[in-house]
Amino acid sequence: MSKEKKENHHHNIHLITIVGEIEGHENSSNQTKATKYEIILPQLAEIEDNPEIDGVLILLNTMGGDVEAGLAIAEMIASLSKPVVSLVLGGSHSIGVPIAVSSDYSFIVPSGTMVIHPVRMNGTIIGVSQTFHYFKEIQNRIIHFICNHCNITKKRLEELMMETEVLTKDIGSVLEGKEAVQEGIIDEMGGISDAVKKLHELIDENKKNKDD
Repeated sequence: MSKEKKENHHHNIHLITIVGEIEGHENSSNQTKATKYEIILPQLAEIEDNPEIDGVLILLNTMGGDVEAGLAIAEMIASLSKPVVSLVLGGSHSIGVPIAVSSDYSFIVPSGTMVIHPVRMNGTIIGVSQTFHYFKEIQNRIIHFICNHCNITKKRLEELMMETEVLTKDIGSVLEGKEAVQEGIIDEMGGISDAVKKLHELIDENKKNKDD
């Protein structure tokens, strides 16, 4: 066994899954698979404080969900000092996009999809200018986060969000694996072996930089 493989074998990787609906301040129905942000956030804080954890692998297959909860998770991931790799399996839609790009390096399987659309709200909405200004501010936060953590431009991201000829009952875009990479949102197409290999490489680089 090579030296590199021996070193990789001793890396301690923590796995986080983001699946179903990203649940915020309101509970999802009992029939809905959900990721609870009040569980994920303390878990990420514990990872940062645990010297035995070398890196984090995030598996995503989410329909999106609560904007504030999704952004909170994405911000926590982006602020980790330890290497993080994300892998989109199935889909990482809506507020799942910021989470997917919050890692140091991202992968998507060829059949994976990402849905990009403007902010949407459920329930009663007051039809005044302040409400629409609030929506715009939320959307700007999402756009800025995505653009700061991947290679897509603000102009292109807004074009994808406002596309009217893709979704039959909504506006926005559906990007398959290859398209997500071509648009600069995801770094590379690949599967679990590629994601794990990349994470080991990032961990090695991180340890080398600390030693230097």
